[in-house]
Amino acid sequence: MAASKKTRRLSGRGRGPSEAKLDKMIEEAIVDAYGESEQIVGFYTMLEDNLALPFKAEILGVEVTVERINLSHDEQIVAVCSRGKTKQRVPLLELPLPSPSPAGANRIAAFRRWARGER
Repeated sequence: MAASKKTRRLSGRGRGPSEAKLDKMIEEAIVDAYGESEQIVGFYTMLEDNLALPFKAEILGVEVTVERINLSHDEQIVAVCSRGKTKQRVPLLELPLPSPSPAGANRIAAFRRWARGER
């Protein structure tokens, strides 16, 4: 019986946060923001404070290290990825997340939900 409880607990880890939790994170990020530009800065700040960095990810079949996030000049949140001495900026909306996801990745899910206009 204990094994089946453990299996149920582990199987729940693969699911992301509920829509209600994502909506709460979105509200947290944009609470004092006026306009899309300020909302993006709100998400950037929330991610900077909560996303565990660095972490490994795979882009086009190549393992990279996500070293940090940045706000680009065109107001995109980007992940600064490296492999050896090479660095590449990847829009956070396009970054494939590893499994298991790093701590704070639920904030990326909230940002993606907001960006898709799903709320």
